Amino acid sequence: MSRKLINPPELHPAPGFSHITVVESGTMAYLAGQVALAPDFSVIGGDDLGAQTKAAMRNLGIALKAVNATWSDVVRRTIYTLHPTEFGVITAAIEEIQGSKEHPAQTIIGVTGLAVPGLLIEIEATVRLPS
Repeated sequence: MSRKLINPPELHPAPGFSHITVVESGTMAYLAGQVALAPDFSVIGGDDLGAQTKAAMRNLGIALKAVNATWSDVVRRTIYTLHPTEFGVITAAIEEIQGSKEHPAQTIIGVTGLAVPGLLIEIEATVRLPS
């Protein structure tokens, strides 16, 4: 199976991974977990889970745009967070950025840490690509 790897220049560099993988048939894309990192690897939002969630969602939006998809094309979302019981804060931030209260299938997983110190949340998505 062939695949296309995409790394939008608006996102931080991807050492050891790709931000997006599109499968051969071109019908699905798998978006790597996005976090509250600026292109210079600085953490956005400090220790504010809501602010970090919004920043991660904005980065996910960049990845969606790179494959000509929108929030309504997301069919599954997985969230990794140091604060899994704060789903109200997470959900409110997600809804603000995606502009909708409609959500795809979703799993929230509690973790003890993420790749960069200071990160509180990482959000990955599976996307059905538009025809």
